[in-house]
Amino acid sequence: MSPPSSDTQQRFREMFDAHYPFIWRQLRRLGVPDEGVDDAAQELFMIAARRMGDIRVGAERAFLFGVARRVAADARRSRAVRPVAAGGVPDEQADAGPNPEQALGNQRARKILGQVLDEMQDDTREAFVLFELEQLSKSEVAAVLGVPEGTAASRLRRARDEFMAIAQRTKARLGIPLGTAS
Repeated sequence: MSPPSSDTQQRFREMFDAHYPFIWRQLRRLGVPDEGVDDAAQELFMIAARRMGDIRVGAERAFLFGVARRVAADARRSRAVRPVAAGGVPDEQADAGPNPEQALGNQRARKILGQVLDEMQDDTREAFVLFELEQLSKSEVAAVLGVPEGTAASRLRRARDEFMAIAQRTKARLGIPLGTAS
């Protein structure tokens, strides 16, 4: 096998630079634990490097998201087989900020959001994350997921209902009064 051309290397570097933050967030939101996101992102981009010839120009984000879905599913299965021991790596690090109370509230909110997203079905979680958190349009969500726009819209409606139901159960379980953010 010959080494990749300089054009291929440049294209990969541009793809990596443009999409790494998006992919990192997606891996986390698709259920990869914090301590495994960097490894999962590395695995994903190694796959992309091997398959550069298969990635259509302009469809890089959709390709990477498709790979992210599979890598995240593998990471979730792996985590189910060997769970993190109690006292392991904390779910979130506190934000650096001048107000410790606010930082704690933000940390708690992120943890709760992560718990709610972890309980959602994969297809609805993906649509919800892309639309509500990444703020992609419905047509962009459809393109990234590789589904018709109507299917994306349907998943989004189901995702909102599912998110609200899980969020209410989570708030009740944690003793958070309904109607409060955290």
